[in-house]
Amino acid sequence: MHWYEKLNQYFPIEEMKSRDHFESLLKERSNIYHKDEGSNHVLMYVELDNFVFIDYLFVSKDARGQGLGHKLLEKLKRREKPIILEVEPIQYDDSDSEKRLRFYKREGFEHASSIGYQRRSLATKEINELEILFWAPNDESEEMIFEAMKKTYKMIHTYKDQHFYGQSYQPVEEVLTFTEPTENKDLLDHL
Repeated sequence: MHWYEKLNQYFPIEEMKSRDHFESLLKERSNIYHKDEGSNHVLMYVELDNFVFIDYLFVSKDARGQGLGHKLLEKLKRREKPIILEVEPIQYDDSDSEKRLRFYKREGFEHASSIGYQRRSLATKEINELEILFWAPNDESEEMIFEAMKKTYKMIHTYKDQHFYGQSYQPVEEVLTFTEPTENKDLLDHL
């Protein structure tokens, strides 16, 4: 099965990029947008000078629990840069969402509790809320993660959106918000 089909079957429509969007990023932004693909995985990621953003990480059901996700993350961690990703909040009717968060917690990721992310899906027109997780090898701040997310949103998520989808995503200021960290319990601490 083609890598795009694997992603398309696993990720919800409101989170997916079009095939043309992916192919354009891989071709026109090949200096920063990368694909790591194997028979049991697809990893799409952005690498800039001061961070890595995981756009999509798919491990086939047959390979889960065998350490493949860990190995893929370890390869990125060796770059000694913060790693950032977006995940769906826990959905109690979807056991994968809780397993996914537990996996990232085991891998040393933290929940960016001061960063909010809400984007209207161009496919469904519904608001899609995601959580931001990050791994910070040098204790990078949530403010730094927020700035990296804004850059990713503008450079990757909305790249040629009008061309690919016939309309534009919301501006970054409407999608990403930052509030000073509070004493709230961390999402990952509950797992």
